[in-house]
Amino acid sequence: MLHVGHVRYLAGAKAQADRLVVAINDDDSVRGLKGIGRPILGAADRAELVGEMESVDYVVLFSDPDVNRLLRLLKPDVHCKGTDYTPETVPERDTVLTYGGRIAIVGDPKDHSTRDVLSRITSRSERD
Repeated sequence: MLHVGHVRYLAGAKAQADRLVVAINDDDSVRGLKGIGRPILGAADRAELVGEMESVDYVVLFSDPDVNRLLRLLKPDVHCKGTDYTPETVPERDTVLTYGGRIAIVGDPKDHSTRDVLSRITSRSERD
């Protein structure tokens, strides 16, 4: 589910480069990362929603458990991660540095999550 944290993250990433390519996990990799019941929306729907955002130039789906293979293929000048990371803790750091890219930490503090949005929806519907 798209929330304001995602929008701010994408705006911050777009400010780092001329073209923003957003890599989205396919459904199987999301399920592996987030567990049963996820993703809420299928990959095609998520890609369409993200792709329609003004800041996004391209969307690509990937099925690997991490984005390292895609980074080695595309070799973006800048690899952006959210504020729950530092440049030193980005899991793909070595891959990016190997091909000469740089890492940028973008977005606002992690005060938003899909889990929290879903929890609020669930608790409101249970009260109604």
